[in-house]
Amino acid sequence: MKMQIVGYMILLVFYLCYFIKMFQQRKQGIQTDHMGKGKQGIQKKIEIMMKGTTIATFIIEILSIYLNTMTFPLIIRIMGIFLGIIGDIVFIASVLTMKDSWRAGVSYEEKTDLITNGIYQISRNPAFLGFDLIYLGMCLMFFNTILLIISLLAMMMFHLQIKYVEEPFLKQEFKEQYLQYYQQVNCYIGKRTGFK
Repeated sequence: MKMQIVGYMILLVFYLCYFIKMFQQRKQGIQTDHMGKGKQGIQKKIEIMMKGTTIATFIIEILSIYLNTMTFPLIIRIMGIFLGIIGDIVFIASVLTMKDSWRAGVSYEEKTDLITNGIYQISRNPAFLGFDLIYLGMCLMFFNTILLIISLLAMMMFHLQIKYVEEPFLKQEFKEQYLQYYQQVNCYIGKRTGFK
C-alpha cells in the first residue's frame, strides 16, 4: 500500500505542476496546448501521437499502481521511486525556468523566448527528461509489459517531437543563437566539451 501511495504522489506532483502552469497561463491569455495545432504532415502526426501516448501512459500508470503490479525486488522499486522524484524535480525546474515561454507543443503564432539559463544550461529538453524519468520510475515500481511498451512508445514520441518538430522550429526561429546553444548543451543532459 505504501508503494501505491508513493506512486500516486509522484504522478500527482507532476500533473499538478503541469495543469497549474497551464491554468496560470490561460489567465494571462496564453494558449499552452499547441499539440497538433497549426501543423501539417509528419509534424502534426507526431504531436497528435505524442498527446495520445501520454494520455494512454497516464491511464496505464494509474491502473498499474492500483493493481500494484510488482515483479521486481524491493531495491529496484526503490530505485524507481528515486527516478520518479528526480523526474518531478527536473520537470518542475524546467516549467519554472521557462516562465511564460513554456508550451505543450510548438506554437508558430505566439512569440516565445529561447531559454538557456537555469536547468536549460545542462539540458536542452529537461521537461521531456522529467517525463522520461517518471515513466522509467513507474516501470520499475509497478512493472508490467503493457506499461513498459506504452512508456517506451511515449518516450519515442517525445524524441521524435524534439527531432522533427521542436529543433527545426528553434533553428528557424532563433537561428545562430539556437545553433550555438545546440552545440554547447546535450539534448537530454550534460554540456559538450570544447565550446565556450
